[in-house]
Amino acid sequence: MSKQLFSGSIGRKFAMALSALFLIIFLLQHFTINFTSVFSEETFNELSHFMGTNPIIQFVMQPILMFGVAFHFIMGFVLEIKNRNSRAVKYAKNNGAANSSWMSRNMIWSGLFILFFLGFHFYDFWIPEMNYKYIEMKPEDPNRYFEEVVHMFASPGRVVVYCLSFVFLALHLMHGFQSAFQSMGARHDKYTPAIQKIGQAYAILIPLGFIFIAVFHYVNSL
Repeated sequence: MSKQLFSGSIGRKFAMALSALFLIIFLLQHFTINFTSVFSEETFNELSHFMGTNPIIQFVMQPILMFGVAFHFIMGFVLEIKNRNSRAVKYAKNNGAANSSWMSRNMIWSGLFILFFLGFHFYDFWIPEMNYKYIEMKPEDPNRYFEEVVHMFASPGRVVVYCLSFVFLALHLMHGFQSAFQSMGARHDKYTPAIQKIGQAYAILIPLGFIFIAVFHYVNSL
């Protein structure tokens, strides 16, 4: 059954949409926690400590998240290759620029930049966290998280990389949000305008919020 699901074009798009929705929800949750660092050091430390020490989150949800990220990007590359190979005569009958948006035609490039950023983010946060807890095995300090974030965003180069990455994320979401819902079957004219508006708001506000967090901590560190 699963083999048939991933071997068909519709099945692959549906699976891609599921992983996209999962990551959209995670991104909102991640932003909500990070945004508390702007107005409450104590709240941010409490939430981060809970996320960093809760066994269900660490040993169940975190592996699921990592699988979801890997699956989404691998499936995205597979779909891109399949789509390119299916065009026997490129642009002969379909002018891509005229019939699709720039964002939809360049999802692979924005996705590749986001993938690079995720690798950078893992190197920046996740690997030091694993080193702190499982290699050096330092005693847990529930008040260390805010200081770590402030230290990370004191670097102007790092802030530039983060801001640029979230610009690409916004471009990716502009098409990906609506596309995910359409692949899940939400194609009725009754729902499309609402999905478009929600998708545009999400694609702009969430990345802009992350950019604000990075710039806020950088400015405060000066």
